[in-house]
Amino acid sequence: MGGWWGPSLGRRFNWLWASFAVSTFGTRLAFDAFPLIAVLVLHAGPAEVAALAATGTAVGALVAVPLGPWVEFRRKRPVMVATDLVRCGALLTVPFAFALDALTFVQLLVVSVIVAASDIAFTAASGAFLRSLLPKRELLAAGARLESTSWTATVLGPPLGGAAIGLFGPVLTVFADAVSHLLSAVGLRAIGGTEKPPPVRDEDPAAPGGSLLDGWRYILGHRELRPLFFNSVLVNSLIMASAPPLLVLMVGDLGFAPWQYGLAFAVPCLGGLFGARLAGPLVARYGRRRVLLAAGTARACWSIGLAAVGPGVGGLVLVMVVELGLITCSGVFNPVYSAYRLERTARDRIARTLSAWTVTSRTAVAAATALWGLLAGVAGPRTAIAVAGALLLATPLLLPRGELIVEPEAVPAPRDPARPAAAGETSGDGG
Repeated sequence: MGGWWGPSLGRRFNWLWASFAVSTFGTRLAFDAFPLIAVLVLHAGPAEVAALAATGTAVGALVAVPLGPWVEFRRKRPVMVATDLVRCGALLTVPFAFALDALTFVQLLVVSVIVAASDIAFTAASGAFLRSLLPKRELLAAGARLESTSWTATVLGPPLGGAAIGLFGPVLTVFADAVSHLLSAVGLRAIGGTEKPPPVRDEDPAAPGGSLLDGWRYILGHRELRPLFFNSVLVNSLIMASAPPLLVLMVGDLGFAPWQYGLAFAVPCLGGLFGARLAGPLVARYGRRRVLLAAGTARACWSIGLAAVGPGVGGLVLVMVVELGLITCSGVFNPVYSAYRLERTARDRIARTLSAWTVTSRTAVAAATALWGLLAGVAGPRTAIAVAGALLLATPLLLPRGELIVEPEAVPAPRDPARPAAAGETSGDGG
């Protein structure tokens, strides 16, 4: 899996990458499957569909709060395999219950909570595992490859999933998603090798909340991570909160067909692939500080243009141009930011930090989506989109100041036993 992306990062990373690709594609294939099942199979109304989306995310995040400390003090690869199998098992209950004519709305809600909580635990474990697998200087390259895979799956998955739903119904895509997690677990098992022992539990038992709150304490006390945390949570919340009003505006008020709406967001995702490919060369040429600040600022400048969308081809082109700019800038920013976050987080705090980060982000997205739904109902979808875009323009103020962004250290990389050592390469911890 080197080739176009440059030198291989080793056999073990390639298995990790393949597992990520399979499960991500399965998830994108089943995009919106649960709401469709609720509507088409269970005849749920708008309130129930909204509750399914919001409650699954919010309750899943709440359930995941104690999982961060639990993951921290265990070996990460077995946790990743276990969460993949949990997601597979939970998702498989849906087609089985459907086949037995026993599927209920409550079951969909419970499965969505289990999957959401497992997603957060998997993200925490996989970040810590990646940090132990590669030296610091290869984290950006790894992040760019994972980012490009995510955008590729976003381009291909929903259209193929939509076609599959049209031919076979939404339950089949849920089955495919379950199988993708099973295949991911198999790939993770194939990584092989040994894993460093997990950190020893060392927090003060008398501290409020114990290790449950340790991730947030670490983030808020870290002068480099704290501004990135607030920036990323706010940007993600505002971007996602404007999506439902935009759907209402385009499909409802302006009369775009659903396939046109899907096309307007699928094609620009190619910009994410392009941006992720550019991230490494840009950092090599201009430095991490400039790339983070420039890409983080640029991605905040596009969304306000969506408030001007009109009917017809012109409106469709406007949405695609705005989304292309936003996604390309995000494609550059995300792998640089993710690598920096992993590098600046202490090894024995990674799982708790990533868990707290993800829980906060998902909870904030759910709250912002609900709030912007109310705003769109009162002031109209175009106003809601404009307000989100205007607030996004202020988010670069939350990016860390230049002196807080530490450039990568020149450290020797440890040699992967699965690849030959390059001339002059020596063994080492790699940070």
